[in-house]
Amino acid sequence: MISKSTIDQVFETARVEEVIGDFVQLKKSGSSFKGLSPFSDERSPSFMVSPVKQIWKDFSSGKGGNVVAFLMEHEHFTYPEAIKYLAKKYNIEIEETEQTNEQKEQANERESLYLVSEYASSYFQKILHNTDKGKSIGLSYFKERGFTDETIKKFALGYSLDEWQAFTDEALKQAYKLEFLEKTGLTIVKGEKRFDRFKGRVMFPIQSMSGRVLGFGGRILTNDKKAAKYLNSPESDIYHKSKVLYGIYQAKQSIAKEDNCYLVEGYTDVIQFHQTGVHNVVSSSGTALTPEQIRLINRLTKNITVLFDGDAAGLRASLRGIDLILEQGMNVKICTFPAGEDPDSFAKQNTFEELTAYLTENAQDFIQFKASVLYEESKNDPIKKAETIRDIVNSIAKIPDRIKKEIYIQECSRIMDISEQVLFTTLAQIDKKDFQDAKKQQPQEKKAAFQVIKQEQQAKKVDVQYLLERKIIEILLLYGNRVEDFEDLVLKENEQNELVLEPVKHQTKVFEKIYLDLQDDEIQFTNPQFKNLYYTIIDNLNQNPDFAIEHFVNTVEPEVASEITSILMDDERYSLSNWHRKDIFPKEKEHTVAQLASETILSLRCFLIDQKVTEFMQETLNNKSEVNKDILEEVKDYSSLKMLLSRKLNRVL
Repeated sequence: MISKSTIDQVFETARVEEVIGDFVQLKKSGSSFKGLSPFSDERSPSFMVSPVKQIWKDFSSGKGGNVVAFLMEHEHFTYPEAIKYLAKKYNIEIEETEQTNEQKEQANERESLYLVSEYASSYFQKILHNTDKGKSIGLSYFKERGFTDETIKKFALGYSLDEWQAFTDEALKQAYKLEFLEKTGLTIVKGEKRFDRFKGRVMFPIQSMSGRVLGFGGRILTNDKKAAKYLNSPESDIYHKSKVLYGIYQAKQSIAKEDNCYLVEGYTDVIQFHQTGVHNVVSSSGTALTPEQIRLINRLTKNITVLFDGDAAGLRASLRGIDLILEQGMNVKICTFPAGEDPDSFAKQNTFEELTAYLTENAQDFIQFKASVLYEESKNDPIKKAETIRDIVNSIAKIPDRIKKEIYIQECSRIMDISEQVLFTTLAQIDKKDFQDAKKQQPQEKKAAFQVIKQEQQAKKVDVQYLLERKIIEILLLYGNRVEDFEDLVLKENEQNELVLEPVKHQTKVFEKIYLDLQDDEIQFTNPQFKNLYYTIIDNLNQNPDFAIEHFVNTVEPEVASEITSILMDDERYSLSNWHRKDIFPKEKEHTVAQLASETILSLRCFLIDQKVTEFMQETLNNKSEVNKDILEEVKDYSSLKMLLSRKLNRVL
């Protein structure tokens, strides 16, 4: 168990914008930050982070909460794991007893896979550094590649002994279940026999964006032609190679800071770049680039520079990955190295200054690159040149932004010496064909779409009481402790013995005003969650003069915290529209808190009166034979009260 004082220290120290900034590229938006949702595929930001309230809200998926909730949602951490991650990030000492065998057995399956992978990583590192075979075989290989001790430690490199079941036997001895050793792919089980998958290989742990070990890449060191040079972990519940980028954990902060990501092919390319000083680099780990991998980068930057070997075989096939990047609305450049060089060897032979200078000077726009690559195949052949131009226009068609499309068409026209009009016509034909192909592939979806529209024409009934109760919770959370000048209209007799409304001003805290007004009318919340939340907030405000939302959110249940986040971040949704840039200046709530509180309570009173009158009318209709004078009197009284409340609200009835 982690002590409460440690948890409190973590919450007090951790900054939600800093933690989320490691996973999502955030941009300032008023007093908050905005970015692309890490939970859905989107091109317009709908993800908001509030440093003041220390909460976040993703309007595309509906998720939200505090810093721990983000880690639990995004990285699938358990609560203790999220606390440990934050403690490590902020150098907070954390006391925790070592997991017993019983606790390991009780961990759920997904967590068990993570535990096994973490153990394997530490085991392979221990073999590399602390055994004779590890030092003489594994460590000497890494040293030959030019990796320093610091680099080897930073990337948690290791070695798996060239023995059939050395790792498996040790893991079982440490009470890790064979079931999970097999599911992570670390152990191959065939009947009664068990084998280490990565036997005799140097090990490259593949980590998530938060540093959790998901799987491994292993390189064989012998000249066995039957064995694959590189071997990756098989797919599992925690490792999906199409959704993972090697080096993203070490590179994420640099990618966001530099606003650019270098994309290479292999593990050693990433490591060598890092060691030279270029940290914003990741690898697709030998797999073809996927949309999921691109979206992972898209959270941190809009700019990708793809690095190709100088004599890369199948360069034309690699160009397909560029089209995928363009489809995601990202900016892409390409840089190739001199013949015979790859990112690993070039970084090893050059200083940081020389490497960065080369990358800056030789990174080409994708059109220039495609034209230069394809031109060699098509020069002096008009037919092939036409195919080259169509190929480039096909890539431009992938770009979602129309302005970018037009600029690239102009660039293509200039480079390939062809009129813009022809290129625009070709682009329109490609767009039309893509649209028709999409229609053919989705006939059922089209039909369903019309059904949805038809259904949506029937407007949903608004739950007025739910909205008003929610608004009261919002006011209490945001302004409960504020002292405001309230003006109440009180019935008094004038000199002519007539009842008239006279304004009476008084100063009080917002939460006291709300509590007393609702108590006077004996108003109860109908939504159970709001009811519990209301009394919890009132109790906290009563007992704690220094009540702060950012601390309060951390003390309630996750479901309640999620609801609080939704309430508090609703206003942030409108800042996504940049009203000020459109010369629209909405009035700030802070300047009208007293009015907002009073009007919300009065509106709730009016709504409840309407409900009561409707009940009386229904009762009268159900008993047509006898008209109850008492009911009619009640209706008259309620109607008079509503008239009075409406005058307070300045509404016309």
